[in-house]
This record gives sequence, structure tokens and C-alpha cells, in this order.
Amino acid sequence: MSHFLKKMSRRAIVQALIALPALSLFRPAADPDEIDPDEIIEVNGWILRRSDLA
Repeated sequence: MSHFLKKMSRRAIVQALIALPALSLFRPAADPDEIDPDEIIEVNGWILRRSDLA
């Protein structure tokens, strides 16, 4: 793994890290019965449990 990271430029690594949160937009919508109330999510920089939002 470290060999792989050495071949990547810092710019590519930073761009990949910035793009990671956008991947959650493409996640398929879950059935409301399957949503875990204890799942940890991020909302505007705040780390919360789903149950805190209800």
C-alpha cells in the first residue's frame, strides 16, 4: 500500500479525499424500515446519530 501511495502525487491524494463525501450522494435510498437509528452521520460538520435528528 505504501508503494502505491508513493507513486501518487500529493495533489491526487488530496483531490481523492475531497471527493469522498460526494460519493454519499450516489448511495441508493434505503427503505425506511432498514435505517439504523444508531448510524453515525455528518451534517454540516457535526457528527451525529440518526436518532438525534428525529
